[in-house]
Amino acid sequence: MNSPLPLIFHWGTGPGRRALRRRCLKALSEPLLPAPPWRETGPIDQPFDFCHAMNRLVGAIGEGCPEFQHVDSSRILVGVSFARATTRYGLQARVTPLRFPNGGIHVDRDGRSYQVQRHQVDGVEMLYHLTFCLPRFMDQSFDEKMVTIFHELYHIHPRFNGDLRRHPGRCHAHTGSQSRYDAHMAALARIWLAGKPDPSLTAFLRMSFNQLAHRHGGIVGVVLPRPRLVPVATAS
Repeated sequence: MNSPLPLIFHWGTGPGRRALRRRCLKALSEPLLPAPPWRETGPIDQPFDFCHAMNRLVGAIGEGCPEFQHVDSSRILVGVSFARATTRYGLQARVTPLRFPNGGIHVDRDGRSYQVQRHQVDGVEMLYHLTFCLPRFMDQSFDEKMVTIFHELYHIHPRFNGDLRRHPGRCHAHTGSQSRYDAHMAALARIWLAGKPDPSLTAFLRMSFNQLAHRHGGIVGVVLPRPRLVPVATAS
């Protein structure tokens, strides 16, 4: 008989907590061009921590861009997935909500009540997963990477309640036109970059996957479990 699915995962380093699974990916080949030496990406004697760097960048965007001031990077769990195909086309990133519409914990479907598995890291409840597909994401141009990041962050609900932003009409995810949606994200990214943020925040995005992995001997990231729906007893 299968064990029941847990309602809450406790990740972290304390007693009774699971360690987040991390994976290191090496350079797939010698980079065509060496990593620009003037782009500082931290100590080169250890693998590059992609998730830490991305979480730091998300926090800076939240602080410096009015449209994202509701975003709390401490409650976003950044992870990576690994593309089997080496093509640069396909899924680049995704944001996964850990709540139902309006921030609810439970939802009723077909006469049963369900809860999405909750994830806590060192006692802090996570409300979103933000996952980037490697190496594909890192092999975009710098501008494309910034649009992708802003694109995913804009999906987060303005109340930061674990739900997604829902636009009016049938195309609630990207309004009526994804091209206009991305053009808006590009404009927001340009405004944020015009404020001259710390160059170290975006230095890693100015390299290809192979350049960054070759410089650091690898790129390490957290492999996130996909949250699952768990049936729960209906409250009386």
